[in-house]
Amino acid sequence: MGYLNSVLPSSSQVHVADDALVSGGGLSHNGKFSYGYASSPGKRSSMEDFYETRIDGVDGEVVGLFGVFDGHGGARAAEYVKKNLFSNLISHPKFISDTKSAISDAYNHTDSEFLKSENSHNRDAGSTASTAILVGDRLLVANVGDSRAVICRGGNAIAVSRDHKPDQSDERQRIEDAGGFVMWAGTWRVGGVLAVSRAFGDRLLKQFVVADPEIQEEKVDSSLEFLILASDGLWDVVSNEEAVAMIKPIQDAEEAAKRLMQEASQRGSADNITCVVVRFLTNQDASHSNNSGKASSHMNQGASSHSNNSGQASSHMNQGASSHSNDSGQASSHMNQGTSSHSNNSGQASSHKSQGASSHGNDSGKASSHMNQGASSHSNNSGQASSHKNHGASSHSNDSGKASSHMNQGASSHSDNSGQASSHKNQGVSSHNNDSGKASSHMHQGASSHKNQGASSHNNDSGKASSHMNQGASSHSNNSGQASSHSKNSGQASSHMSYGSNDGRHEENRLIAGEKQSVSCKDWK
Repeated sequence: MGYLNSVLPSSSQVHVADDALVSGGGLSHNGKFSYGYASSPGKRSSMEDFYETRIDGVDGEVVGLFGVFDGHGGARAAEYVKKNLFSNLISHPKFISDTKSAISDAYNHTDSEFLKSENSHNRDAGSTASTAILVGDRLLVANVGDSRAVICRGGNAIAVSRDHKPDQSDERQRIEDAGGFVMWAGTWRVGGVLAVSRAFGDRLLKQFVVADPEIQEEKVDSSLEFLILASDGLWDVVSNEEAVAMIKPIQDAEEAAKRLMQEASQRGSADNITCVVVRFLTNQDASHSNNSGKASSHMNQGASSHSNNSGQASSHMNQGASSHSNDSGQASSHMNQGTSSHSNNSGQASSHKSQGASSHGNDSGKASSHMNQGASSHSNNSGQASSHKNHGASSHSNDSGKASSHMNQGASSHSDNSGQASSHKNQGVSSHNNDSGKASSHMHQGASSHKNQGASSHNNDSGKASSHMNQGASSHSNNSGQASSHSKNSGQASSHMSYGSNDGRHEENRLIAGEKQSVSCKDWK
């Protein structure tokens, strides 16, 4: 069973069906992506397809490596490339600093080493390679041959690799310049023999059939949904658009890969079929930033805050909500017991949830927030005040943007001379508006706008925002009014708190002992 060929991380599972279908999948340790694969000999009696799914830790980065390798002239070349290419790549000294050149070097080095290891009995063995490397927010796709990579971005199918065929004008020119020729023999072939113009191995045609990869880089962002790597056993019978549309509704990456493989088989594919699907989980994160870059994030019992490209950040903590507004009045968001929030298209509003309740900002950026047992208030860039709800209280803003608030149990509301901000009181909580009407914040059970059980809050010199945290946590806003719990050099903030403790690291940069392999990049040759 030579097609059982993927070296799998410990979190992965392999399933073998009676019809020789092999499938499996896993989730990255940082939760950024999931992956699945499916492979079958199809109508062939032998299996020359190989695949690789691998997650490593390199220089503090979580790295995903995925590949499909379609052998010809036997399985030897594809098997060798599957076993050695990624090891050569991640040990390259420039893997992190210059990933593209590292990929190119690793492809050619692996090809050279394979040719040295082979004897005359394997002189015709060769292999394609379609690989995807995930490093941080970068996706680098490299390929030689006709195994293809396709992404779904914004719902659209986009090929991110080019099939290397000898009838392509630039490939034909390169082959002829090297002294070779292309001729028709059922299809266009190099030397009348090989139907791909780039590959690993192929000793007799090596002068013309090179292993130089073409590399394309894509940014991993909220528009990037998933990636498909597959051998030509799929692409010979299923178009890029059909493949993307087929698996777009399937969230499970393994099921998606199986669906593609089964469809190719049903359509009569005569070749081995191997598919790898990588689904990016950016859209399922607890924190979302909108088009103008304003971000809010939410966490239960250990709040996190994240700042966007404009440096505006909000921070959130359970059991003592905090409130922040930046110099544009963009509102922060808060969470109590599992809250999630989403900001609108203009980025002004965040929403708040307590025990399942949700709220959403409207399209003009006016913020509304709702929180149980400890309301907070926020102002947007037009100065319109947010509203808060405690035990059923409701708030409404009038057509001139002035907000009123309504709260249960004796809450009072005050607005300044410009009418922009509203404040709210619950069980003795007091709040104050600043002279520019930007935002006030409020806390439950006797807390003032500025202190709750020792928590401190500071307004910036523009008086834009105040922030409050429970159980000793403190939050500060900078002199531009951007609020952050922990700001970085570009204003992006990230804080992680659990009952007053701080942790400024991003989860994706943590290496978990026993789960991620730390790789030294000193011994690459």
